[in-house]
Order: sequence, then C-alpha cells, then structure tokens
Amino acid sequence: MNLDKLDNPAWYSLRETHANFAVDYEQIKFYNPDYCTFGGALNNEKTESGITTYASFTDKFFVIGNRPDINSKVRIESELICDQMILDRRIDLDIYENIIVLQTEDQKDQLFKLVNMVQPGYFKNKTADLGNYYGIYKNDQLVAVTGERMKMDGYTELSAIVTHPEYTGKGYAKQLIVHASNKIFNESKIPYLHVADNNVNAIRLYEKLGFVIRKKISFWKLLSNEG
Repeated sequence: MNLDKLDNPAWYSLRETHANFAVDYEQIKFYNPDYCTFGGALNNEKTESGITTYASFTDKFFVIGNRPDINSKVRIESELICDQMILDRRIDLDIYENIIVLQTEDQKDQLFKLVNMVQPGYFKNKTADLGNYYGIYKNDQLVAVTGERMKMDGYTELSAIVTHPEYTGKGYAKQLIVHASNKIFNESKIPYLHVADNNVNAIRLYEKLGFVIRKKISFWKLLSNEG
C-alpha cells in the first residue's frame, strides 16, 4: 500500500472512498460541510480561490497538511500539530464490553451530543454517515464511542475516541479501539489516527495498543473574514 497517501489524508479520501462527499475546487478538495469541515490540496499553491468559496459555506474549517495559500477574505486562526499514528497489525486483546454499531437516528443524536461535549468543533450533523461508529452503553446512557472518519483506498482513520467524563478510567476507549481497528483489518485496510502531539495520555494509550507515530501533520484552522 502507498503510505505516502497518508501525507495528504483529506485529499486522497475525497479522491477515492469518500469522493461522493467532496466539494471539488480542482486545486483543493473539501468535505461537504454537513459531514466534515476538512480539506486538502496536492500542494499549497493556487488554493485561495477554492478556500474563499468554501468559506462562504462555513465560517470555520480546517486544511490538513502544508500551510494553505489564502487571501484577505480568510485568516488562519491556529495550527494544530498532530501525531499521525498507524497500526500495522491486529490487536490481540479480549473484548468484554457489549459494543454496538450506532445506526439509529436516536443513537446518532446521542453520539453527536457526546462527542461535542468532550471534543467540540469537529463532529458535524452528518459525520456519523462517513463510516461505522461504535458505542458502549451503561444504564441506557451512551458513555464511550469510537468511529471512522476519513477513508481512502487501503486506509481508514479512527476518530471520535471519546469517553464521557464520568466514565473514564474503565478501559472503554481501549475496548472500542480494539474493536474498531480489527473491523478495519477485516476489510483488508489499515487503521490510522490523528492526536494532538501534546496529548500525552492518549498517545501513551495508542502506543500500548501497537500504534506508532508515523509523522507530524498540521491541521490549519481557518476562519472567514466575511460577515
């Protein structure tokens, strides 16, 4: 498999598996903002026109990779530097929790609320339609989730690895990562993920499960200057 595609995960996801979700401006591609507000370009030149047009649909969004070429109608608010981590083998760990696929509208609504409570700003109304999302319930409450976001030929990104603050420390995230990762391997694909490079506890968990850091990658947060 071509590992180099992971240098530009949004571009290749929107060119391949997730092409139906793409808003395509030739030099740069973005997800339909109802699903995700990520974009990527083959290089950072000649992207300002597409970025400006996309900014008319959503007032804040992310370009993954090199610093994007922008004009005065858009500004860069921040650069989030992440570790891109990849798993090269199945995780040999018993699953003892009851993990379910979140499929109904009610389940997806609970998923949306839980992720945005813990990690606000990334999970959109239709993000759950990008892949499979899995959850653990306790006392009829969704308390931990993990799912799939960017998907390309050969690779699927794990995302929304979230546990309700009142239920942390019980190993739910580990169980969900194992379950989701092995499902990806069953499709003959390789799991990868992105984590802020200062999130030491999460990185330690992922490393214990077998993930290794492949590279640093930047998520540039852009805001519209219009309105």
